[in-house]
Amino acid sequence: MRILVAGDLTLEPQVAGHADAMFDVLCDPALYAYEDEPPASREWLRTRFAKLETRQSADGREQWLNWVVRMPPGDLIGFVQATVHRDGSAAVAYVLGSAYWGRGLARQATAAMIDELVERYRVDRLFAVAVRRNLRSTRLLKRLGFALAPPELQVAHGIPPEEVLMIRAARPEREPAV
Repeated sequence: MRILVAGDLTLEPQVAGHADAMFDVLCDPALYAYEDEPPASREWLRTRFAKLETRQSADGREQWLNWVVRMPPGDLIGFVQATVHRDGSAAVAYVLGSAYWGRGLARQATAAMIDELVERYRVDRLFAVAVRRNLRSTRLLKRLGFALAPPELQVAHGIPPEEVLMIRAARPEREPAV
């Protein structure tokens, strides 16, 4: 993995050393309006980040690519991540602290990650899952070129009705393979 630059943002490969600063970002209650919960402790997050530093699943079938997002003057504001599968697909996700919402920063960081996935990791199609009621997230995905997956693909991937599966070809001028 390498450092990515997206305008004023810097995306750094996530390591355990980022856990303390990211713990503060990830304890923002606004992040959990639709799903999940904050990390249990700084130590738990440090252990989780150390595991992700392997950059691959235990069976070696997936690459785990995680970047923290840094904004001048150097504050960490969130992360972007991708799980790259052997079939050339990648599942992407992103989290930015609520103080940074509505400024185009999530789009900027996620677009930089997608460019890296396409160019360096040869990803040819992308997936993302969002809570259906989380309109902020689904709008972001649409701005990034994602579209709602057909219902049969949602079912095939085991996505529950309260969530949506969104797909995108790596190069949006092509239709994603279903």
